[in-house]
Amino acid sequence: MIAKISHGGSLYGVLAYNQIKVDELHADVLFGNRIIEPPGDSPYTIEHISRSFGDYLTANRKTEKPILHISLNPDPKDCVTEEQFIKLAEQYMQRMGFGDQPYIVYRHNDIGREHVHIVSVRVDETGRAISDSYEHERSMKVCRELEQQFDLTPATKKEWKEGLPLSPVDYDSGNLKGQLAGVIRPIAREWRFGTLGEYRAVLSLYGITVDEVKGEYGRREYHGLSYSATDKDGNKVGKPFKSSVFGKEAGIAALEKRMQTAAAWMKSHKDIATDTAARIASAMQTAGRDRALFERELMRQGIGVVFRTNDAGRIYGATFIDHADKTVFNGSRLGKEFSANVFNDLFAGQDGIHPPQTSEVERPAQQQEHTGASPWNGNGHDTGYQPDHKDNTAQNVADAFSLFAPVQGGASGDQPAPQQRKKKKRRRYGRQQ
Repeated sequence: MIAKISHGGSLYGVLAYNQIKVDELHADVLFGNRIIEPPGDSPYTIEHISRSFGDYLTANRKTEKPILHISLNPDPKDCVTEEQFIKLAEQYMQRMGFGDQPYIVYRHNDIGREHVHIVSVRVDETGRAISDSYEHERSMKVCRELEQQFDLTPATKKEWKEGLPLSPVDYDSGNLKGQLAGVIRPIAREWRFGTLGEYRAVLSLYGITVDEVKGEYGRREYHGLSYSATDKDGNKVGKPFKSSVFGKEAGIAALEKRMQTAAAWMKSHKDIATDTAARIASAMQTAGRDRALFERELMRQGIGVVFRTNDAGRIYGATFIDHADKTVFNGSRLGKEFSANVFNDLFAGQDGIHPPQTSEVERPAQQQEHTGASPWNGNGHDTGYQPDHKDNTAQNVADAFSLFAPVQGGASGDQPAPQQRKKKKRRRYGRQQ
C-alpha cells in the first residue's frame, strides 16, 4: 500500500475535488471522524462538512497550509472490503497522530482500482500545528505495518520511490504537459495492449485521449499521433500535443513495436487472459443486469472497463483493463461471451444504454468495435478506431496540420512542425449501506 500526503491552504478546493467524484458516482463517503452528521437522510455537502473544521481553522495561529489530504492506495491485486477500508483509514490516522482530528473518508473507484482519500486539518483545537517531522518515513513504516495486519500486497521500494500510482489529469491544476507526460510515458512503456483502441481505453481512465493523424502537407505525407486531455464527459480540453513532446516511446513506431512485443508475450502467458476472463465472468454472475454493480465488482478485483456507445446509446465496444498485470483486452478478444453485443443486451436501458435495435439503428461504419486481430488494419497501419469522446473529425484534421507538418528527414510526422503562416452506482453516504 502506498500513501500520498499533501498539504494545502484551501479546504473548499479539497472537498470540492472529492464531492465532484461523489456526484459523478465515482466515489462515496465511507465515514467521518468528529464530523457533524447531516440531518436525517440528507447527503453530505461541502458547506456542511466545512463546519466541522471551522473552529480548528479559525484558531490556527500561523500554519500556512493547514489542510491535510491523504490517499491510501492498496495494490490493485488486493480486494479490500468496505469494512477493511474503514479500519485502514482509522488505523493510519491514529498511528500518524491524527486520530483525534476531524476527518472524512471517501472511497474512490474512478481509475480502475479502489482507494481512499482522507481530508483533515494539521492544526489542533488550540490552533497549534501538528508536527510533520519525518512524515514520509513514518508513513512508510505505518503502511508496512498495515500491510501485515490486513494481509495486503507489500509495496516495493521502486513503487515508493516512484510515488503514487497514476492519477487522472486535472486540466484546472495547470502544467498540462507535465500531467500528460506522467501518465502517457509509463503506460506506453509498461502496459500490454494489442490495438491503438486498447491503448486509448487505458488512457481514457486518466482523462487522456490520443488521435491518429495522417495526410499530406506540402507534398509530403505525415503520420503521427496527437494527445489531448479530456473533461469528465470525454470532451477535449486545452491544446493537443504531438507525440514527440513525450518522447519516442509515445509515437507510432514505438507503439507498433510495443504491440508486437505484447502479442508475443501473451502467447506465452495465456493464463493471464484466462484469469481475466474468469474474473469478468464472476462479476457478471454476481451483478446480473446491474451495470453499476458489475463495474464495482470488477473494480474490487483490480479490473477497469471502458464501454463505448454511439449516439443512440448502444454499446458497440467493451475493453477490460487489468491493473494488476497491466494488460488490456478488447472484450471480443477474450471470447464472444464478453463482446459488446452481450453487454448491450445485458445492460439495456441503463445510463442511456438502449435496448438492442434492428437494422434501423446500426452501428455507424466508422465506429467498429476493435477485435484486436491486427494492431493496424488496412495497409498495415490503419487502426479503424474512432475517438470515444465527442469529436469533430473535419476540425481535427485541420488542426492536425499545425501539429504534424513534416520536416526534412521526418518520416513519422513526430518532428517539430515548421512555422506556419498566420491565419470539460448509486450514490451512497455514510457508513451504513
